[in-house]
Amino acid sequence: MLAYFSSLSPIALLNSCPGGVAQGLIWGIMALGVYLTFRVLNVADLTVDGSLATGGAVCIMLVLNGVNPQVALLVSFVSGLLAGLITGFLHTALGIPDILAGILTQISLYSINLNIMGKANQSVNVNKVSFLFTSNAKLLVRTIGLVALVCVALIALLYWYLGTETGSAIRATGTNPNMSRAQGINTNLMKVVGLALSNGLVALSGGILAQYQGFADVNMGRGAIVIGLAAVIIGEVLGEAIIGKRLNMALRLLCVVIGGIIYYIVYVFVLWLKFPADDMKLLTAIVVAIFLAVPYLKGKYFTRSYAVKYMTRSMRKKKEEN
Repeated sequence: MLAYFSSLSPIALLNSCPGGVAQGLIWGIMALGVYLTFRVLNVADLTVDGSLATGGAVCIMLVLNGVNPQVALLVSFVSGLLAGLITGFLHTALGIPDILAGILTQISLYSINLNIMGKANQSVNVNKVSFLFTSNAKLLVRTIGLVALVCVALIALLYWYLGTETGSAIRATGTNPNMSRAQGINTNLMKVVGLALSNGLVALSGGILAQYQGFADVNMGRGAIVIGLAAVIIGEVLGEAIIGKRLNMALRLLCVVIGGIIYYIVYVFVLWLKFPADDMKLLTAIVVAIFLAVPYLKGKYFTRSYAVKYMTRSMRKKKEEN
């Protein structure tokens, strides 16, 4: 045991944290897309495991063919929009349940991604291509700052958009679709728009991630939905615990990104403890389960009514003892 703890270097942990923050911000963009479907639209969308890889594949292949990396990111966003449109079409036009529609699109995207790249993975020589988002240790601070600016810009745009007439219709559709239809809202159209925008953000995250790591892989999106949900749940729980009732939509979106950072800092910490990398998916599931359970347990055991009952019971016992 002593040998184990002596092998852990705090300096190594500190050196790994900037990389964890950078990846947390990148995955935070993906978590914003997950938040749109999971919380705003109230749809279980599993397309993200495929659309993230699609964004990465499109970005890398365009860069390999001489396209500007920033233009490649925009095309990655558009590819995600198209993936979301397919899921929306399957769900609304063909009547397939949302979760099954997402699974069907996700499965089809695996083959599409293979066709885009020509093989399971493609890499870029980072010495020949200048990326704004890079894992180069000398440029990591710049990367963190740029991704943070992208996150802030996306949060501002989403906050503005969700306050527009269309954005309000999307939120109403997620809250109460029957009442929304009674008010003349085309709920099917709103679902398609929401799914497209969500997967566009996920694919943009995939494109930035591909530039950051210098390659795209057909399996790079596997388990992305779990990471996205982890970021959403962690961000919401911490936001509500710290800010409380003042937690508006803009702050919720910010907390989602912060949740992604916290998740990857925990990821770095666990790897620093020399846990097997194969167990990280299990750890993620446990973390998500814990944070999902916190609001329920808090409401069940720590509400005011429970406190009043506890105090009343205590006073009754004291009177009986006297």
